[in-house]
Amino acid sequence: MIRRIPTALALVALAGFILLPLAQTILLSFTATLPHDGVTEGEISLINYRNIFASPALVDSLRNSLVYVLLNVALCLIAGLPAAYAFARYRFVGDRHFLFLMLAFRVTPPVVLSLPIFILFAQFGLVNSPVGIALVHCLFNLPIAIWILESFIAAVPREFDETAFLDGHSLPGFFLRHLIPAIAPGIGVAAFFCFVFSWVEVVFARILTVTDGKPITMAINALFTFQTDFGLVMAMTIFSLLPGLAMIWFVRNHIARGFVIRT
Repeated sequence: MIRRIPTALALVALAGFILLPLAQTILLSFTATLPHDGVTEGEISLINYRNIFASPALVDSLRNSLVYVLLNVALCLIAGLPAAYAFARYRFVGDRHFLFLMLAFRVTPPVVLSLPIFILFAQFGLVNSPVGIALVHCLFNLPIAIWILESFIAAVPREFDETAFLDGHSLPGFFLRHLIPAIAPGIGVAAFFCFVFSWVEVVFARILTVTDGKPITMAINALFTFQTDFGLVMAMTIFSLLPGLAMIWFVRNHIARGFVIRT
């Protein structure tokens, strides 16, 4: 029992180190850091959260972020599932090398491709649009989705496919009725990582939203001025955490099962 005390103390210290900034953020989000009508500086109130919904720019940033992140996840899954199935079930010259090249492209610094992507998207009218951000995020997240889904599909025996086809299922019917339920944990893992990578990305969100369509990350950055309302910044930070927490809640079982399956 005594031997466990240092371990317990270390875990408590680690938890405090991780949770203390979050606790301070939550406290500041309910604190008026600047004087407002009817609210004195330092008073605990909901003024910061009310100011979020009173600002059209901040409300638009929340909506823009949700639109492009959800669109990015949908595109990655729709395009990644057939590609992952092809890599898992068929063999062609250079298939492993091609998959490796896609993963290598994912680790390319985004700033290297920022100028050509901006010029290309400007020609197609995709600048200052959440759709443009979703497409460029899909470009970087799709290799991760394919890599995750391919490993889960490869773990499913080929007899599973053959049995479904012998029963008269078409390829789309097999995907919808058999394959997707069988690899639901993998889809949850892929969706989670695509969501997180897209939600926290800043480079393309800054470059592709010059005047309009700004996401929540750029809205928070714009709040830092000569006289910054840190309470409002912390309130927006809390709002930026909520979709990620909701995503974790909805796919928590799939993520847990997915990692257990692969181990």
